[in-house]
Amino acid sequence: MNRLADETSPYLRQHRDNPVDWYPWGDEAFRVAKQRNVPVLLSVGYSACHWCHVMAHECFDDVEVAEQMNELFVNIKVDREERPDVDQVYMDAVQAQTGRGGWPMTVFMTPDAEPFFGGTYFPKEAFQKLMTAVDDVFRNKPDEVAANSKKLIEAIDKSAKVKPSDDVPTVEQLNTAVQTLGRAFDPEWGGFGTAPKFPSTFNLELLMRAYMTSGAEAAKTIITTSLDAMASGGMYDHIGGGFARYSTDREWLVPHFEKMLYDQALLTKTYLHGLVVLREPQWRQVVQETIEYVLNTLTHEEGGFFSAEDADSLDADGNSVEGAYYTWTPDEVRAAMPDVRPEVIEQTLDWFGITEEGNFAEGPASQSASSEGTVARSIPHRSTHRGELIRPDAITFTRARLRETRNERPRPGLDDKVLLEWNALFLSALSEAAAVFNHQPWLDAAIKNAEFLIDNMRGGNGRWYRSWQADGNPPARHDAMAADHAALVDAFTRLAEATGQARWIDEARATADTMLDVYFDPSTGGLFTTAEDAEQLIVRQKDTHDNSTPSANSMGAMALYRLAALTGELRYANQADRILQFIAPQVDSGVGMYSHALLAADLKRRGATQVAIVGGVDDEGVVHDMSDIVRIAHSIWRPDAVLAWGEPYESPIWEGRTPGHAYVCRDYVCAAPATTPEEFVKALTGLELKTAEEAADEAAAEADSTDVAEPDTEAATADSGDAD
Repeated sequence: MNRLADETSPYLRQHRDNPVDWYPWGDEAFRVAKQRNVPVLLSVGYSACHWCHVMAHECFDDVEVAEQMNELFVNIKVDREERPDVDQVYMDAVQAQTGRGGWPMTVFMTPDAEPFFGGTYFPKEAFQKLMTAVDDVFRNKPDEVAANSKKLIEAIDKSAKVKPSDDVPTVEQLNTAVQTLGRAFDPEWGGFGTAPKFPSTFNLELLMRAYMTSGAEAAKTIITTSLDAMASGGMYDHIGGGFARYSTDREWLVPHFEKMLYDQALLTKTYLHGLVVLREPQWRQVVQETIEYVLNTLTHEEGGFFSAEDADSLDADGNSVEGAYYTWTPDEVRAAMPDVRPEVIEQTLDWFGITEEGNFAEGPASQSASSEGTVARSIPHRSTHRGELIRPDAITFTRARLRETRNERPRPGLDDKVLLEWNALFLSALSEAAAVFNHQPWLDAAIKNAEFLIDNMRGGNGRWYRSWQADGNPPARHDAMAADHAALVDAFTRLAEATGQARWIDEARATADTMLDVYFDPSTGGLFTTAEDAEQLIVRQKDTHDNSTPSANSMGAMALYRLAALTGELRYANQADRILQFIAPQVDSGVGMYSHALLAADLKRRGATQVAIVGGVDDEGVVHDMSDIVRIAHSIWRPDAVLAWGEPYESPIWEGRTPGHAYVCRDYVCAAPATTPEEFVKALTGLELKTAEEAADEAAAEADSTDVAEPDTEAATADSGDAD
C-alpha cells in the first residue's frame, strides 16, 4: 500500500495498492525529485475514466513497469476533478506539444514542475520504451529539456498575453457564432460535427436564445433534432435515467458509459428550457428521469451530490467490462420477466431495440460485434423512433422489471466525493426544475443540498473547499477555485428565485464578494483559476473557454449580471463587464468554445428584466396571496428575467412595492403593476389578454403534471387480459 491510501479521492485510492511508489501532488514529491535529480512523472485521470482503468491495469498494476517507474522517476498521481488547476496547466502543455489531449494524461517534468514531454494513454510496451527515452534525454540532453520546457511554459501562459477589449462581445460576434454552429450542425443526427459527439449544451442554449429572438425555423430544427436524438440514443439510459458522458459514434448510440454529475446538471437545464420554450412533451420525461437518477443514485444521505459512476463494471464472468451493467441480450430480458406474456416481452425488445445481433460488443478483444471472442449485446435505445419516448403502460411496467433485474448486477463504481462546482451546477438545475414543475420534493432536495454545502464545505474563515468525501480526515479538502464560486453564486440566486427565501441572496452576495476579492484580476480583468493566496503553480491561468462545463469566467459573468439585477449592486455588473471584455478578443478563435460567454453578453446587451411579486399584508390589513402569479412567473422562462418574491431583502427591486402587486421592470423602472394573473402575463410577455390567459393556464397545467403515469401492471402479466 502506497501513500495514496491516505487520500480522500476514490480515484487516488484505486491506486493505493499499485506497486508504483505514488505520491499525491505536493511539496514532498518535488523535494524528493530534486534530491534524487530525477524527473517527475505526473499521471492525471479520474474515477469514471475507462482508459484510465485500462492503463492502470496494463502498466501501474504491472510489477515490471512499476519497478522501472520507481527507479527512474518520482511518480505523482492526481485526480483531475479535485485539482482542475493542475490538470489544466499540464493538459495545455500536452495539447501544445501533441495537438490533442485526454485522459489518462501522462506528463514528464523537471523537479521544478516544468513540463518537457507529455501524452495521454500508453500501452505497456510503448510506455516502457518512452520511459527509457525520457530518462536518457533528461540525463544526457539537459539543454533540450530546458528548451522544451521553455516553449511549453510560454504556450500554457497564453492568458497573460491577452489584451482586453474595450467592450463585451459584440452582436456581430454572437451572430457569427450562431451561423458557424449552423454550419457545424449534423442535420441527420443532431449535435455538431462528427464522432465522438458531446452534448454541447451551451451551443444549444445559445441557439435557443436565437430562436426566442427571431423565431427562426433553422434554430428550432437544430434544437429539436439534437435533443430528440440524444435522448433517443444509447447515450441516454432508457432503463434508469440519466446520460452518459458522450457518444463514440455520430448517432448517439454507443456511449462511453461513465455518468457524470455535471452532465446531468447541464442536460437537465437544457431539456427543461427546451420543454418550456418548445413544449415537446417527451422532454418532460427526460428531465424527470434524469433528476430522479441523481436523487436516487448520486445523493449522500445528508444532501450532497456524488460525482460520477464508472463506465466499467463486472460482467457475468467477473471481468471488469465497459457497459456490462447497461447492456442486454434478448434472453436476459426474457429471464427477467418469466411471468410476463411473450408478446409483451417481444414488444419490449422491439421498443428498446434489443436484438440477437446486438449493437455493442462486450469483451476485451474489440468493440465490434463481429470480432471473435466478444458477445453481441444491445444498448437500449429509441434511435429508430427518434423522439418517441413516452412509453405505453406495458413498456413502463416492463422497464421497471428490467430496472429491478439490472439492480441485481454488480453496479459500476461510485465516485462518492462531493465537488462544490458540480454540486452547484446541479443545484441550479434542480432549483429551476422544482420551480417550473412546482414539485416540492425537488425543492426540498435543493435546499438540503445548499445547506449541506454551507455546513460541510465552507471553512470557519468563510472560504470554500473544492472537495468533500465522507471518509476523509478532514472530509473537506483542497481550496475552491474560481469556477466553484461562480457556479455557487448562480446556484444560490436560482434557489432564491425558487424558494422566495432571502437567505440565499445573502449567500450569493457573500460568495460573489469572495470571488471578486481573491480571484479577480484588477489589471486586465477576468478571474484567475486559483485564489491570490493559493498554491502557485508554474503559471496562474484564467479559465475562459468552455469544456465539458462552462468556463469559470463565463459562469462568473452570467452569475454576476443576474446577482446585480437582483440586488442593485452595480459593482457586480461592472466586474462582469470586465470579465467579458477580457474574453471578447478570444471569442472568434474556436467554434462553440465561448457560447456560455456569449449567453452572458446577450444578457448584458438586452438588459435584465426585474420581476417583483409582493405578497403579505397591506396598509389596510388585507392579506394578499400571490401564489398564482408566482406560479406563472416560474412557468414562463425568460433568460433575461430575474425574480424576487417572498421575503424582502435589501435591494431597489423591493423599494416602494405594495403588497398585492406584481412589478415588471427594466433598470428598476416599472410598468404599471399587475394585480391579476392575466395582467401579469401580459406585462411579462406582451401577449394580448385572451392569449395571455390561455398561455398562463396552459403553462401552469403542464408544469403541475409532474408524475409519469402509473404503469398498468395487470396488462403485462401472463394471467391478465390482452395488453394494449
